[in-house]
Amino acid sequence: MLKAGNYTFFLLFALIHFTAIYAQTGTAGEPVRYIGGVTIDPSVHEGRLRWAIGTENIQVMRANRKFGGIDTDTGWTYNHAPNLAYWNNKFYLQYLSNPVDEHIAPGQTLLVTSADGRLWSNPVIIFPPYKAPPGVTIPEGYHGYMMHQRMGFYTAPNGRLLTLAFYGHTEDPFQEGGIGRVVREIYKDGSFGPIYFIKYESHALWNASNTSYPFYTTSTDTGFVAACNALLNDRLKTLQWRDEDDESDTLYAKNRDDDHLSALSYFHRKDGKVVMLWKKSKAALSDNNGKTFSYPVKVPTLLMSGGKNWGQCTEDGRYAMCYNPIDNSEYRYPLIIVTGEDGIIFDNMLLVQGEVPPRRFYGRWKDFGPCYMRGIAEGNGNPPGNDMWLTYSMNKEDMWISRIQVPVTYKVNQPVHDNFDNLNPGDRISNWNTYSPQWAPVTIATFKETHNKVLQLSDEDPYDYARAIRVFKETSNADLRFRVYTVQNNLGELSIDVTDQFGNRPVRLTLSNKGTILMNDGTKEITVKKYLPKRWYDFQITVNATLHGGYFDVWLNKEHVIVKAPLAETVKSVERISFRTGPYRNLPNRHTPNETPEPPMPGADERVEKATFYIDDVQLK
Repeated sequence: MLKAGNYTFFLLFALIHFTAIYAQTGTAGEPVRYIGGVTIDPSVHEGRLRWAIGTENIQVMRANRKFGGIDTDTGWTYNHAPNLAYWNNKFYLQYLSNPVDEHIAPGQTLLVTSADGRLWSNPVIIFPPYKAPPGVTIPEGYHGYMMHQRMGFYTAPNGRLLTLAFYGHTEDPFQEGGIGRVVREIYKDGSFGPIYFIKYESHALWNASNTSYPFYTTSTDTGFVAACNALLNDRLKTLQWRDEDDESDTLYAKNRDDDHLSALSYFHRKDGKVVMLWKKSKAALSDNNGKTFSYPVKVPTLLMSGGKNWGQCTEDGRYAMCYNPIDNSEYRYPLIIVTGEDGIIFDNMLLVQGEVPPRRFYGRWKDFGPCYMRGIAEGNGNPPGNDMWLTYSMNKEDMWISRIQVPVTYKVNQPVHDNFDNLNPGDRISNWNTYSPQWAPVTIATFKETHNKVLQLSDEDPYDYARAIRVFKETSNADLRFRVYTVQNNLGELSIDVTDQFGNRPVRLTLSNKGTILMNDGTKEITVKKYLPKRWYDFQITVNATLHGGYFDVWLNKEHVIVKAPLAETVKSVERISFRTGPYRNLPNRHTPNETPEPPMPGADERVEKATFYIDDVQLK
């Protein structure tokens, strides 16, 4: 027989299970639902998804071990868990850093800033590696100090900007292994206030007598103290601290035990309810701004693992979630966005970041792909324009940011004619998807001979490339025209692909580093002709994408150089053109060892000789 306590537990479990299965979408039983039905193909980096048109992907910090130092970077190659804010007309991006491995001492937190989201400052250390006061030793079972945090910024009601982090012990900074959360103010002139503890770990006996920084209430700056007090009374903000502490502390909402709630993000629906999102597909609702919330449930239509889920209201009054739609934490790609009208129903899974560059430096738990995405939390600023901003670490090594064009779309219904003359260097390139590493940027440039504007792709990265993609109207009969100018013909390469909605590449062209133009003729690559540097070449490509007998033609400076060549892959239509300063890649893949130690990639810290390509007068129909 079931004992009374067990029977009660059984009924409670059954009720929760029944509610989760049969709950009305938008209620506590199923707070959100993805209805698109489309998911990823894990065998390719882009997942065979369509792109969220106009998304810029910009590398903020490129880890570099050889040329370490704060004037460039720290020389540490584990960099992760960024947070983002916009305040005083400037972006602020904070991230963790360790020398090599995750959860291995020492650890510190750095800050970079930008006026426009493209050009970023050099990192500065805002929370240095922890040093215990004299006489305080590391407890038995721990091996040093590290940092860990899910929240980086708080804009207080009095206008003060606080930045926060959490000190703990390696390799487990949570609960008994934690020390406490620290805070300091960022001033408008770019300087920083002193470091204070704002909260000690509730599971350990840490206090002002045995820690390295004073408690915030000792500050003589009454505005700073008021900002800290406001933060401590903001339940939604402090709920983000649950990873290091837990709900047994009075700061946290009183709900039934659930030890798998991690990395909270949240947004307010139009009806005022708060949608709360965690890792591993967990979600809940709150009617009182997080003071209490419904029992967290696993949303069956959200596929995710140890990566974070980011949700927010976008500038057009709609809603978005961004996450890695995979069930394996070691391979966190691609990064996608789903959108909806009401914060309940989400549709149209689209690519935000479909690139996975090589991981240059091995480290423990450095998962492949764009990891731990975070946007700008409610109250932490709103940059000019309608764009949605998202930050993440790539391979837990480099810092990146994505600027997602709003409204989020994936189709083009009109012919494309882009000559870039209405843009200036540094402007966003509307409707183009760009991938722009620090050493391989995609920019608008002024062509010096004619003073008109062109799209410039440069590359001096030994292991990455610049890439620009233009989506056009889906068609089975495409007519594509563009001009290409190369500064050189003996360095780098420019790969040009015409693709379908799934990323299949039926048409492939390459301007090689041997001064030759290569094209695919079915499955084999052939040399079409030589090309010279510092000359414009006019390309015209027509594609006939029929299921049987599809072919393409190419004209080069009006010369018909390829006649009815078979497609490299059978497709039923095409819808985008890709320009890339390197060959197609699909490594690492899901079989690439993640935790096998290996030396740094040769020459990873050194630039190679620069190759530069210009593109202009892009006409796609």
